[in-house]
Amino acid sequence: MTQFTYTAYAQEIIFAAGSLARLGEAVGRFSWQRLLLCTSPSLRANGHVATVEGTLGARLVATYDRTQSHVLDFQLAEALQMAAEAGVDAVIGLGGGSPIGLAKAVSSALEEQRTGHPARAVFPTDQPLVPVVAMPTTYAGSEMTPVYGVTHQTEGTTRKITVRDAKIAPKLVIYDPTLTLNLPPSLTAGTGINALAHCIEAVYSVTRHPLSTAAALSGIGAITRALPRCYSDGSDLAARTDMLLGAHLGGAALAGVAMGLHHGLCHVLGGTAGVPHGVANAIILPHAMRFNLDATAPFLAQVAEAMGVTMPTQSDGSKAEAAIQAVERLIGQLGLPQRLREVDVREADLPQLAQLALKSSAVQQNPKPLTAAAQAEAIFRAAW
Repeated sequence: MTQFTYTAYAQEIIFAAGSLARLGEAVGRFSWQRLLLCTSPSLRANGHVATVEGTLGARLVATYDRTQSHVLDFQLAEALQMAAEAGVDAVIGLGGGSPIGLAKAVSSALEEQRTGHPARAVFPTDQPLVPVVAMPTTYAGSEMTPVYGVTHQTEGTTRKITVRDAKIAPKLVIYDPTLTLNLPPSLTAGTGINALAHCIEAVYSVTRHPLSTAAALSGIGAITRALPRCYSDGSDLAARTDMLLGAHLGGAALAGVAMGLHHGLCHVLGGTAGVPHGVANAIILPHAMRFNLDATAPFLAQVAEAMGVTMPTQSDGSKAEAAIQAVERLIGQLGLPQRLREVDVREADLPQLAQLALKSSAVQQNPKPLTAAAQAEAIFRAAW
């Protein structure tokens, strides 16, 4: 690798068991006084929201706890109204990719509302008017990325719009592995495979760079070792800690590179067909890897080595095939769906999904070019 360009985001990362207790001190250092919390009903039910409320006290001026998967447009409108009325100066996302994504969307929309100008960064160093704090409770990785998605429902159609902008990467991220101890096995598995997909796409991204590659390969090793342990025993704090570290590395790797085919297809399945993002990852990842095989064999060979499934004498092609098979075995071991028909995607809808996928910027930046909807449809059919 002799040429590369990437943006490094100025973020404070706190990683430790019990680190949620440091939220109040960290918020104080940033001088934030009026915060909105975006979260989900399950985190209200398990007591994590009450812990945040107790930690921040009067500085937490509003809580939106109705976030659903894929962030629907009306949820953004509700949370934005709450933030505007409360006059917030920072937004917290507590949960998985959806609550953290909603916090990013509120931050961006609130800036536009207050300034009358688009909130998009002109330069990578531009700072947000209303920063985001992220506290992940899954392995989805949104806390590290300058990306969010909102699902828009208009005139009988549903489409997820993904936004990428340097301003919306969270400024403060608190990783507390104890927050993941009660994550159900199904979400552990789905978001864990999502984290693995982040690492794999970063390894062969068309805009990869030395730091993204190092983080991604390290993340693959951590996830491969920890995810089965977390799935079989959710109370294993050491495994949860290793898995959260792998998710952090995957998010950090993907933050500075272009996504590819895999995530483009998953976003279409989520936003249009309603497939949970982790489940979509589990179904699509092996097929995306296989489609890219002839263009990415040396990189997939690195993936196989990081997963510990190769022999030194194997060719890159053999190692790449071993990586795909290892991912398939892991997904099967975790009991995740492996066919689109298992999650109620209709075969008749595959052509429309393929047409939408072709418009995705992630698909357009895939290392192996997709120039026709028929190519995307063939992948969907292989996964159906």
